[in-house]
Amino acid sequence: MLAARTTTFTPEMFGAKGDGRTNDTLAMANLAIAVTIASGGTVIFRNTTYIVGMQDGDDVLAFTGCTDPLVIQGNGARIRCADGLRYGVFDPASGEPVQPKMPYFGPGRTSPYRNMIRVQGCTGPVTIADLELDGNLDRLMLGGPWGDTGWQIGATGLTLRDNSGAEIVSNLHTHHHAQDGFAINGVDPAPPAHARRMTNVRAEHNGRQGCSITGGHGYAFDGCSFAHTARGPIVSKPGAGVDLEAEGGKVNSGFAFVNCVFDDNYGPGFVADTGPSADVTFTSCKFVGTIDWAVWPNKPGIRFSQCSFTGAIAKAFGDPDRARATRFDDCVFDDDPRHSSTGKVYGGTNRPAARRSERRAQHPVQPLPVPGAARERNALVEARDLQGLHDAADRARPQLPARNL
Repeated sequence: MLAARTTTFTPEMFGAKGDGRTNDTLAMANLAIAVTIASGGTVIFRNTTYIVGMQDGDDVLAFTGCTDPLVIQGNGARIRCADGLRYGVFDPASGEPVQPKMPYFGPGRTSPYRNMIRVQGCTGPVTIADLELDGNLDRLMLGGPWGDTGWQIGATGLTLRDNSGAEIVSNLHTHHHAQDGFAINGVDPAPPAHARRMTNVRAEHNGRQGCSITGGHGYAFDGCSFAHTARGPIVSKPGAGVDLEAEGGKVNSGFAFVNCVFDDNYGPGFVADTGPSADVTFTSCKFVGTIDWAVWPNKPGIRFSQCSFTGAIAKAFGDPDRARATRFDDCVFDDDPRHSSTGKVYGGTNRPAARRSERRAQHPVQPLPVPGAARERNALVEARDLQGLHDAADRARPQLPARNL
């Protein structure tokens, strides 16, 4: 038994091997229970690989209701889903994969985990650093889709939900999860001013979203990457780098992205289209659309400053109120395939991307920023200008689906 005052925890205290072979799921669950009972503490991982996941699994690490500080020191550790576990819809009798007619909400769905880490309802500060969460998607056994479209079955790297204390995440690599790299469902209404900062978070090669934001206020992202969503064996819409979609009566507002990259996602690099969301700033960010729109900013108060866009954009929000209309200040727009990690650029619904990229490769043109003297005239994206350009988008793009987290 652990002493009542224990505030420092390691997976090995609960039987974890961390040898890259032994499944440490039970040890992780017991660790999280102990931390929750202690109402917080410091979790210290070794710089090694921990194998986790079990069929029909729940959260691997669930920390709930911590009133004291919760600190997760990754020290370069990798938490990796075990090979060969099933994800999707399978026949309950034979165990064989099933391809149901969609939409499908029937029996047979399964997943190795819902979240690798879930932190929920904490009033004390939360700090997570130097950790890799590997969903191992390429080595899972895949069954059929479930939900309204795609695979709407839990399998997310990190979820932060309803934490009223500070949330600081740094140096996190969350990748190859069948659902989302990480998800934020913050408290609403906004709590007192606490830091909510994501620094050097890489969400790549995930099945549905790099990052899903379904509620919250005042989150800052610095030096983050949201790339290659739904570009593997799982393709679930929206397939965005970041999806800002308030749900459950919550509101999204006051988000800031600085020096972030949104590249080669199945859906838009950034999309805001449904639910009450507003007031998002992007500074010195890079957006590359290879098979879909670079951005889809269809909510009020979204501003881009000194950003670059490779590929077409759609649905900028137009409004007579300058404070609500989408703004592009000192931004660069091009369709140069040299700026794409795949060499491909999405050309929108007006001209085929391949032909545009081919012409640009043969006759490259150096893109120019908006001149300073004309900045004020051109910063505001008028409804009549952009709406006319992208009316075809509504006809070409399917309705963004609701999601189950």
